[in-house]
Amino acid sequence: MKLAIVGGGSTYTPELIDGFARLRDSLPIGELVLIDPVADRLELIGALARRIFAKQGHPATVRTSTALDAGVAGADAVLLQLRVGGQAARGQDETWPLECGCVGQETTGAGGLAKALRTVPVVLEIAERVRRANQAAWIVDFTNPVGIVTRALQTAGHRAVGLCNVAIGFQRKFAAHLQVAPELIRLDHVGLNHLTWERGVTLLDAPGATTGREVLPELLTGFGTEIADDLHLPLPLIRRLGVVPSYYLRYYYQHDAVVAELREQGSRAAQVAEIERELLRLYADPALDTKPELLSRRGGAFYSEAAVQLIAALLGTGGGADIQVVNTRNDGVLPFLPDDAVIEVPAAVDATGVRPLPQRPVEPLFAGLIAAVTAYEQLALEAALKGGRDRVFDALLCHPLVGQIELAEQLTDALIAHNKPYLSWI
Repeated sequence: MKLAIVGGGSTYTPELIDGFARLRDSLPIGELVLIDPVADRLELIGALARRIFAKQGHPATVRTSTALDAGVAGADAVLLQLRVGGQAARGQDETWPLECGCVGQETTGAGGLAKALRTVPVVLEIAERVRRANQAAWIVDFTNPVGIVTRALQTAGHRAVGLCNVAIGFQRKFAAHLQVAPELIRLDHVGLNHLTWERGVTLLDAPGATTGREVLPELLTGFGTEIADDLHLPLPLIRRLGVVPSYYLRYYYQHDAVVAELREQGSRAAQVAEIERELLRLYADPALDTKPELLSRRGGAFYSEAAVQLIAALLGTGGGADIQVVNTRNDGVLPFLPDDAVIEVPAAVDATGVRPLPQRPVEPLFAGLIAAVTAYEQLALEAALKGGRDRVFDALLCHPLVGQIELAEQLTDALIAHNKPYLSWI
């Protein structure tokens, strides 16, 4: 089979390559194409990918291409991992909202909206060209904001599913706490991308089993301090809620404290840029044939395992239906949301597609925030597709992290000022 990675010159890519090499029995790739417009960086990553495959005895051919159409031609699945505007744009997303007293973050709030406006048009153009190359190809989106981008792709009729590493990260951490294999942990994971709660954790009787016992109370009792420290949330809150929130809930539950921290610490983009510079230096070493330890500080932990599991199931090489947490169309699973909303829940995934599993009623404390952010995502998508200052303002006014007229006005002006090169309607 042939896989293509759009954004293959990313410093993330060796994480994927390592997973493809280790898990080749699940996903037997014959050809892998890395696609990126930055030729020198692409060749650097491509050479490392070939060395990693060679070291682990993977027989696949690794090609690089700066030409999208040629790269995706005949691909069975295409992974999207773009950053329109690069780390420089991310740095702005994390800075100007802080100047207005709001969280500066690249996937939520005003910064997340800016990223969506830059990204959605580019992704849709790429997807159309993928469809022309192979209508049967699956598009797996890892590009943030995943929920909005996936909704754009699905609304346009593409065979697309969104992927995030938050759920697999919780699975691995819970398994480590309980000293069991990760395959024995199944999550009751519900919400939207970067807005989720683990309402239950089942320890399965065997891998793939449908029976097991609930262990979330045991985790909160025995490992509550570790979980709270990892999330940077107060332990009493987690115990009061009786769930494990995604660490992105900090932006909502402790907004002002996070703003103060971000102002003191500086942007994550600056830290990532420094890590990337060092990673690229390491990647240039012709003796390097494994992913370096430094890559773990770049983010995206367990991304490769999640990607392999998902693609293997979609392409029918994973041995039947698999239950995985993905971003996909709601279709009544959460009845308080529109059918075309994209939710992040466990789903049955196989060669016939993605089917989100039924969910028990969502508690009002969580459902209210889910509904509000879904409304924002709908307005954000309209702004990305149609443009216009009023649509940007509406999306910001709707967002729970903004919600005030004067603040939405300030943020709208700042967003437009910092993103003019990427907004065709200006």
